[in-house]
Amino acid sequence: MGPHTALTPTPPSTMSDKEQPTTMEQILQEITAVSLRIEGMDASISSLILETKSMRSDIAGFQSRVAGLEHRMGALETHVAKTRDRDQDILYLRSKITDLEDRSRRDNIRLFRIPENEEGPDVQAFLDSILPKLTSLTCDPPLEFQQAHRVGPKRPDRASRPRPIITCLLRHTQTRQLLQVARNHGAFRIDKYKIRITADYSKDTNKRIKAFFGFKTPTPSAGDEILPL
Repeated sequence: MGPHTALTPTPPSTMSDKEQPTTMEQILQEITAVSLRIEGMDASISSLILETKSMRSDIAGFQSRVAGLEHRMGALETHVAKTRDRDQDILYLRSKITDLEDRSRRDNIRLFRIPENEEGPDVQAFLDSILPKLTSLTCDPPLEFQQAHRVGPKRPDRASRPRPIITCLLRHTQTRQLLQVARNHGAFRIDKYKIRITADYSKDTNKRIKAFFGFKTPTPSAGDEILPL
């Protein structure tokens, strides 16, 4: 550029309204808007904190209830275990009582279907005369009975089934011989009546014996109270 070149002045800047520098009022408005947004965020954060505390309280309550349920479950399991042990003890004691009762009855025999009043006033004398004839059993010494009687109250209906007679023999060996003959022979006859002779067992043992009727022997006929063993 030569020494005589003239300097052209720079024209003033032509900036749009949007490109004009921000005024103080606009800055204050933006600061206010930011402050409002911050306040809104603070309120949201406070709400979240409250919700978090509430959730923590709910979780603590739930954990407390779970702990209570676990304690109750443990107590229930302990109770069930004690009940199971008690039931086993009851079953054991019941079996021992049944065994003792059966042992106390081992010299007893029962006679079924002997007509009422057939025995007369002396049941022992009646058995002493009829049993050797029925069983053809010869005993030395002869059969001896400690006691004998009908079982249960007298039935007013003559057509009803006769009450069984129960008797206790003096000697256990004779009881076994008599029951063995009864098992081998089955029912005995007096005139038109079938007399059945069986051992005398406890109620529980009778139930167990009857449960095997269908497996051990044919189904008993009506009126049979127990099958001879």
